[in-house]
Amino acid sequence: MRIRRRVWLCVAVLLMITAVSCRNREDSGPGKQTGQLKVVASLFPLYDFARAVGGGNADIALLLPPGVEPHSFEPKPADMVMLNRADIFIYTNRYMEPWVEDLLKGTDRSRFLTVDASRGVDFFKRTDRKNADAGRLHMTLHAPEEGVDPHIWLDFGNAKMMVDTIRDAFIVRDPAHREAYISNAEQYRAKLDALDGKYRNALSGCRKRTVVDGGHATFGYLARQYGLAYVAAYGLSPDAEPTARDLARISNVLGQEGVKYVFYEELLTPRIAETIARETGASLLRLHGAHNISREELISRTTFLDLMEKNLDQLLTGLQCR
Repeated sequence: MRIRRRVWLCVAVLLMITAVSCRNREDSGPGKQTGQLKVVASLFPLYDFARAVGGGNADIALLLPPGVEPHSFEPKPADMVMLNRADIFIYTNRYMEPWVEDLLKGTDRSRFLTVDASRGVDFFKRTDRKNADAGRLHMTLHAPEEGVDPHIWLDFGNAKMMVDTIRDAFIVRDPAHREAYISNAEQYRAKLDALDGKYRNALSGCRKRTVVDGGHATFGYLARQYGLAYVAAYGLSPDAEPTARDLARISNVLGQEGVKYVFYEELLTPRIAETIARETGASLLRLHGAHNISREELISRTTFLDLMEKNLDQLLTGLQCR
């Protein structure tokens, strides 16, 4: 009797394991457990675009912890676990997140769709060639290569393309909500168009046309979009250190252009910008590159559009548009 009881117990356990295994396989499809598409986005702009496109049909997670600077982010095993539970993983581009390749090596990529949000975007590279007419540093277009500017979302035309790429990925993984994703994407594109029009109108009458950045070169796309000259203290890496020549160049631009403000960006200590301001008598203003947001901003559901509205207000002051 005791042996028979043990046999039945073993059979019962095996049946339970089989049932759980089958249920896990059934639940491994898009959003089976919650009824929502499970999406992981690497950086804040993608996270916010995905929220807008997904609406109530998608559960969006931000891979980057709040307040962390993305260039130096190092993925942890828990991040790989998060991806293995996702339906879609979205990243900006290989220049912005060079750590994505290593992250994906630790995952089962057959379980989720990997989306490069830069599809179709024209990258450009920062150069130090001067414009003979204006004597200003400027940006020139290049084919993608090492050293290109990865901050593509700060051109609202690029942002719309990224929204479309996210929309298409959502439809591939969750065709049942195709019309909702299309509608949500169109509504968000309209908001980006409205924001673009607001920038063009507001910045058209500014007395100054040069954005002086005391940090690394983040806002080249934004400046190019509205015909502004852009000068940064140092290149694309936030870990770089400007040379004495770089600081002298910035000081000369401030003096020659009569610019009274130096901009700095979020998440990084504005040490260089403070030095420039102290030595030239300029004032400091923050521009938000939207790489990431603080925990408080995440909790309050701050949006990409919110950050860009604040940036416009800062530019209006810094470029003497009021």
